[in-house]
Amino acid sequence: MKTSTKIIAAIAIILIVIQFFGIDKSAEASDPQMDILVYENAPTEVKDIMQRACYDCHSYKTKYPWYTNVAPVSWWIAHHIEEGREHMNFAKWGEYTAEKKEHKMDEFIEEVEEGEMPLTSYTITHSEAQLTDMEKAVIMEWAKTVMEKY
Repeated sequence: MKTSTKIIAAIAIILIVIQFFGIDKSAEASDPQMDILVYENAPTEVKDIMQRACYDCHSYKTKYPWYTNVAPVSWWIAHHIEEGREHMNFAKWGEYTAEKKEHKMDEFIEEVEEGEMPLTSYTITHSEAQLTDMEKAVIMEWAKTVMEKY
Protein backbone atom coordinates (compact mmCIF):
# COMPACT_ATOMS: atom_id res chain seq x y z
CA MET A 1 0.00 0.00 0.00
CA LYS A 2 1.36 3.40 -0.96
CA THR A 3 2.05 6.00 1.69
CA SER A 4 -0.56 8.40 0.23
CA THR A 5 -3.21 5.66 0.33
CA LYS A 6 -2.34 4.93 3.97
CA ILE A 7 -2.64 8.62 4.83
CA ILE A 8 -6.03 8.92 3.11
CA ALA A 9 -7.25 5.75 4.88
CA ALA A 10 -6.07 7.08 8.24
CA ILE A 11 -7.81 10.41 7.68
CA ALA A 12 -11.02 8.61 6.66
CA ILE A 13 -10.91 6.46 9.79
CA ILE A 14 -10.33 9.50 11.99
CA LEU A 15 -13.24 11.35 10.36
CA ILE A 16 -15.52 8.38 10.93
CA VAL A 17 -14.44 7.91 14.56
CA ILE A 18 -14.91 11.57 15.52
CA GLN A 19 -18.56 11.37 14.45
CA PHE A 20 -19.20 9.44 17.67
CA PHE A 21 -18.28 12.53 19.70
CA GLY A 22 -21.28 14.79 19.16
CA ILE A 23 -22.03 18.08 20.83
CA ASP A 24 -24.45 18.65 23.70
CA LYS A 25 -27.58 20.20 22.23
CA SER A 26 -29.59 20.19 25.43
CA ALA A 27 -30.87 23.52 26.67
CA GLU A 28 -30.38 24.64 30.23
CA ALA A 29 -33.63 25.15 32.10
CA SER A 30 -34.45 28.83 32.40
CA ASP A 31 -37.33 30.98 33.55
CA PRO A 32 -39.01 32.55 30.49
CA GLN A 33 -39.75 35.65 32.59
CA MET A 34 -35.99 36.27 32.87
CA ASP A 35 -35.57 36.49 29.08
CA ILE A 36 -34.65 40.03 28.04
CA LEU A 37 -37.49 40.35 25.54
CA VAL A 38 -40.06 39.49 28.23
CA TYR A 39 -38.28 41.13 31.15
CA GLU A 40 -37.87 44.44 29.31
CA ASN A 41 -41.20 44.17 27.46
CA ALA A 42 -39.57 44.55 24.05
CA PRO A 43 -41.71 45.71 21.14
CA THR A 44 -42.63 43.10 18.53
CA GLU A 45 -40.23 44.55 15.95
CA VAL A 46 -37.29 44.25 18.36
CA LYS A 47 -38.34 40.71 19.32
CA ASP A 48 -38.48 39.65 15.68
CA ILE A 49 -35.07 41.09 14.86
CA MET A 50 -33.30 39.72 17.91
CA GLN A 51 -34.83 36.25 17.71
CA ARG A 52 -33.81 36.03 14.06
CA ALA A 53 -30.30 37.47 14.39
CA CYS A 54 -29.16 36.87 17.97
CA TYR A 55 -30.93 34.03 19.73
CA ASP A 56 -29.15 31.07 18.14
CA CYS A 57 -25.96 31.96 20.01
CA HIS A 58 -27.16 34.22 22.83
CA SER A 59 -30.02 32.22 24.37
CA TYR A 60 -31.17 28.66 24.97
CA LYS A 61 -33.39 28.79 21.87
CA THR A 62 -30.66 27.59 19.53
CA LYS A 63 -31.76 25.98 16.28
CA TYR A 64 -29.26 23.35 15.23
CA PRO A 65 -29.02 22.84 11.45
CA TRP A 66 -28.07 19.44 9.97
CA TYR A 67 -24.35 20.27 9.80
CA THR A 68 -24.17 20.50 13.59
CA ASN A 69 -24.27 16.69 13.45
CA VAL A 70 -20.96 16.55 11.57
CA ALA A 71 -17.70 16.73 13.53
CA PRO A 72 -15.45 18.72 13.60
CA VAL A 73 -17.77 21.47 12.28
CA SER A 74 -20.18 20.76 15.15
CA TRP A 75 -17.41 21.34 17.70
CA TRP A 76 -16.59 24.72 16.19
CA ILE A 77 -20.25 25.77 16.22
CA ALA A 78 -20.75 24.52 19.80
CA HIS A 79 -17.75 26.60 20.86
CA HIS A 80 -19.26 29.71 19.24
CA ILE A 81 -22.58 29.12 21.00
CA GLU A 82 -20.84 28.59 24.34
CA GLU A 83 -18.86 31.82 23.90
CA GLY A 84 -21.96 33.71 22.78
CA ARG A 85 -23.91 32.67 25.86
CA GLU A 86 -20.95 33.49 28.07
CA HIS A 87 -20.73 37.05 26.73
CA MET A 88 -24.47 37.72 26.65
CA ASN A 89 -27.22 35.29 27.50
CA PHE A 90 -30.58 36.88 26.80
CA ALA A 91 -32.32 33.99 28.61
CA LYS A 92 -30.64 35.02 31.89
CA TRP A 93 -31.11 38.79 31.57
CA GLY A 94 -33.34 39.09 34.65
CA GLU A 95 -30.65 37.41 36.77
CA TYR A 96 -28.01 40.04 35.97
CA THR A 97 -27.29 42.86 38.41
CA ALA A 98 -28.19 46.39 37.34
CA GLU A 99 -24.50 47.16 36.81
CA LYS A 100 -24.04 44.08 34.66
CA LYS A 101 -27.17 44.89 32.62
CA GLU A 102 -25.88 48.38 31.88
CA HIS A 103 -22.48 47.00 30.88
CA LYS A 104 -23.99 44.25 28.69
CA MET A 105 -26.27 46.73 26.91
CA ASP A 106 -23.34 49.05 26.30
CA GLU A 107 -21.40 46.14 24.77
CA PHE A 108 -24.44 45.06 22.76
CA ILE A 109 -24.86 48.53 21.26
CA GLU A 110 -21.16 48.79 20.46
CA GLU A 111 -21.01 45.34 18.80
CA VAL A 112 -24.06 46.00 16.62
CA GLU A 113 -22.99 49.54 15.78
CA GLU A 114 -19.53 48.40 14.68
CA GLY A 115 -20.96 45.52 12.64
CA GLU A 116 -19.28 42.90 14.84
CA MET A 117 -22.59 41.22 15.59
CA PRO A 118 -23.98 39.08 14.23
CA LEU A 119 -20.72 37.39 13.26
CA THR A 120 -19.91 37.20 9.57
CA SER A 121 -19.20 33.49 9.97
CA TYR A 122 -22.81 33.12 11.16
CA THR A 123 -24.48 35.28 8.54
CA ILE A 124 -22.73 33.38 5.73
CA THR A 125 -24.92 30.36 6.48
CA HIS A 126 -27.82 32.32 8.01
CA SER A 127 -28.46 35.17 5.61
CA GLU A 128 -31.73 35.93 7.40
CA ALA A 129 -29.65 37.10 10.38
CA GLN A 130 -28.02 39.93 8.46
CA LEU A 131 -29.16 43.27 9.84
CA THR A 132 -30.17 46.19 7.69
CA ASP A 133 -29.17 49.68 8.80
CA MET A 134 -32.79 50.27 9.81
CA GLU A 135 -32.89 47.09 11.93
CA LYS A 136 -29.63 48.07 13.60
CA ALA A 137 -31.08 51.48 14.40
CA VAL A 138 -34.24 49.93 15.85
CA ILE A 139 -32.48 47.51 18.19
CA MET A 140 -29.80 50.03 19.22
CA GLU A 141 -32.44 52.64 20.06
CA TRP A 142 -34.31 50.09 22.14
CA ALA A 143 -31.07 48.95 23.81
CA LYS A 144 -30.20 52.55 24.73
CA THR A 145 -33.63 52.93 26.31
CA VAL A 146 -33.09 49.74 28.31
CA MET A 147 -29.58 50.79 29.33
CA GLU A 148 -30.85 54.15 30.66
CA LYS A 149 -32.97 52.28 33.20
CA TYR A 150 -29.85 50.89 34.83
